[in-house]
Amino acid sequence: MIFQKKNYFIKEKILKILSFFRFKGHKYSDINPLNKKKYKKKINKLNYIFFNFNKNYLNKKININKNLNIKQKFLNFDIFLKWIKKKYCSTIGFEFCHINSKKEKKWIQSYIEKNWKKSSFKKKKKLDILNAIIYSQTFEKYINTKYPGYKRFSLEGNDSLIPGLYELITYSIKKNILDLYIGMAHRGRLNVLINVLGKSTTQLFKEFSGKCNTLHNGDVKYHLGYYSKVKTKYNTGRINLEYNPSHLEIINPVVMGLTRSRIDFLKFKKNHSVLSIMIHGDASFSGQGVIQEILNMSQTKGYNVGGSLHIIINNQIGFTTSDINSMRSSYYCTDIAKLIESPIFHVNSDDPEAFVFSIKMSIDYRKKFKKDVFIDLIGYRKNGHNESEEPSVTQPLMYKKIKNHRSIQEIYSKKLINEKIIKIKQINKIESNYINTLDKGLVINPNYSSLKFQSFLKKKKSSFNKVKLKFSKNKLIKIFKLINTLPKNFNAHPLVKKIYLNRLEMIKKNKKLDWGAAENLAYGYLLKNGVSCRISGEDVSRGTFFHRHISIYDQINGKKYTPLKNIKNSKFYIWDSVLSEEAVLAFEYGYSLRNKNTLNIWEAQFGDFSNVAQVVIDQFISSSMEKWNQTSGIVIYLPHGYEGQGPEHSSARIERYLQLCSNDNMRVCIPTNSSQIFHLLFSHVHKKMNTPLIIFSPKSLLRNPLSSSSFSEIYNGKFQKLIYDKSFIKNKNISKIIFCSGKIYYELLEKYKLIKIKNILIIKIEQFYPFPKIKIKKIIKKYFYVKNIFWCQEEPSNQGAWNYIKNIFEKILSNQGNIKYIGRNSSSSSATGNIYIHKKEQLLIIDSVFKNRI
Repeated sequence: MIFQKKNYFIKEKILKILSFFRFKGHKYSDINPLNKKKYKKKINKLNYIFFNFNKNYLNKKININKNLNIKQKFLNFDIFLKWIKKKYCSTIGFEFCHINSKKEKKWIQSYIEKNWKKSSFKKKKKLDILNAIIYSQTFEKYINTKYPGYKRFSLEGNDSLIPGLYELITYSIKKNILDLYIGMAHRGRLNVLINVLGKSTTQLFKEFSGKCNTLHNGDVKYHLGYYSKVKTKYNTGRINLEYNPSHLEIINPVVMGLTRSRIDFLKFKKNHSVLSIMIHGDASFSGQGVIQEILNMSQTKGYNVGGSLHIIINNQIGFTTSDINSMRSSYYCTDIAKLIESPIFHVNSDDPEAFVFSIKMSIDYRKKFKKDVFIDLIGYRKNGHNESEEPSVTQPLMYKKIKNHRSIQEIYSKKLINEKIIKIKQINKIESNYINTLDKGLVINPNYSSLKFQSFLKKKKSSFNKVKLKFSKNKLIKIFKLINTLPKNFNAHPLVKKIYLNRLEMIKKNKKLDWGAAENLAYGYLLKNGVSCRISGEDVSRGTFFHRHISIYDQINGKKYTPLKNIKNSKFYIWDSVLSEEAVLAFEYGYSLRNKNTLNIWEAQFGDFSNVAQVVIDQFISSSMEKWNQTSGIVIYLPHGYEGQGPEHSSARIERYLQLCSNDNMRVCIPTNSSQIFHLLFSHVHKKMNTPLIIFSPKSLLRNPLSSSSFSEIYNGKFQKLIYDKSFIKNKNISKIIFCSGKIYYELLEKYKLIKIKNILIIKIEQFYPFPKIKIKKIIKKYFYVKNIFWCQEEPSNQGAWNYIKNIFEKILSNQGNIKYIGRNSSSSSATGNIYIHKKEQLLIIDSVFKNRI
């Protein structure tokens, strides 16, 4: 009985030890190449005394319970302890016990305990890894010698990334993942472009010397992307390294959007997967808010990409900050990844074999569970933030360690020499051959497995279904009825049911179509003509202002019904997004880059909210054509209008978008009636969606009867860049011309009709950019005698379109004086939050137009 108790006691101890290493082993692992001494102290503590084991038990035979998911047999406790340390406390720290899924945890445990450190890589694989390490380090040394002091954001200290990426490509293609989309910041980018994607070294050297000719302004070399086709013995795949500005992690949602676009395109192709790969910096991964946003949306329906592979190039320093208490508030830089219960592998960059293993394990996990996985590649940064800086100024102790630390190539070469796999002469020959290839300006082909570059491709646009601008009345009516008829026994909310019944009445009784009806009809007609639609944003299916109702819900069983999905010619997607602007807009921009046969729309809940996504607008949407020759047809809806709702619910900041306009880089419009939104979307598709379209959409006008359009205006009309009453052309008594845009036009019109003044011409501009100069010049020419020409707006004078209009009209009104301003005074805030003040200001503007007061 006493023996049985002792035996039970030992088993309980073994269970606790096993749990300890699975839960906390990563904290005792050899994962920091700069802290070897600290590791040895920590790991030596984990002995039989630490676990309160009597020394007498060390050599006693132990039995492991089958329930512990271990097939291994151990002669004694001492062997078991060495085994478990080798699995969980070597050069990979496995962090996975924060995952709630027992199935996932069991799979991870089994994978580690069965495969990690059980047997070393074969000789051929080790030589492949060494080749890649040599390529990486030799490239950095070569560039430093050829262009000393130039910015290159060296990979030195994390050279294991290169063999890891080689393994990622070959193993992914083996698993039939044929499309790889990569997003990464500056660190190691040039190395990856040359050694992993096969960019021409001649081209890179031209970029360094500044002799690279381009039709566009271009961008710095460490922002550029590249697209390659690679061949392995398993299959052929495509690698896409995406263009990226300096705003660190913002490329990641773009990569997700590109990936999702490809997934949607390949939906009916079986056994063909797409993978998004995100290469982060440690400080930016823990510091940038967009990381939380992409993780939060990674498992949602509209933005799921089947799991992304994240690699953190961990230099243990953010620019000049290395004190962990200054860098972040968490233990690891990857702690935010626990948000989505994904495994995290902390890998010592000095052990490239460990990194290669973690890559294979990550792909296997992602393939099985369709979730993100994170590899924290912990190394160091040999030089300063860029090569012209001296890092020891701010990190004297850290860089004393780095100076005395052997390079990854030295460490791994010595290992293979000791294993009698390679000789120093052979290593020197690999280096000299690589340098010779660089000297000749040739393309680098990796000497890794069967990985070969087959060709280098520029991305081709997908096929495009051009839509005619002539509309069939009967087809429009048929589609309108289809998308506005509810199924029998569908229990719609009374308010929504009324909207749908009213829409049917618009056709039956020839009533005017409101904004929501015309907008939905546009989607329906595009779908019928083979153009898919993807719409996303906060509350887009209902519409923030309760006007759209693309999807409706049964009030008894909660089922969702989307009438537009009844049109089978193409795909219709509408996604109520997570509460995010930056990541979601970047995602939609990425989606729009490749899939040119999809109308891609993002709507801000209020136009002001696009402020949070300004980096996406500035660095991608407005400038990608100029910088990278990369076109996007994304459409952005920005609700705009002064209704006394305060400074965060009034202005979509028209002035900001107009400041970004140049060289036909995008189209900026402010449509004010329902036929205009219908035709604007069609004209965008007709132009092949080659540039972004910014639409300042209405709020109160959505239900204003004056903004509704007849059905004949839909099928007979077209988008008008400016609108005015053409009967005034014959009026010789015009003494004042008022130019305006948006909602204020209807307020002016209401006052105009009330006081019955006939000598004022009100012209509504519906397209700001490209500006309709020719049309306006024709009007001005007819009224050459009119000296009182005004611009009227709701926004303060330092905001809105005024400064843009003033500059344009200086050239148009060469002989008729200058255009004058009517509107609010200059303000540091976009609008008042006091409804009384708002109404007073608005009334003063309207009165100023008709009383000739400025």
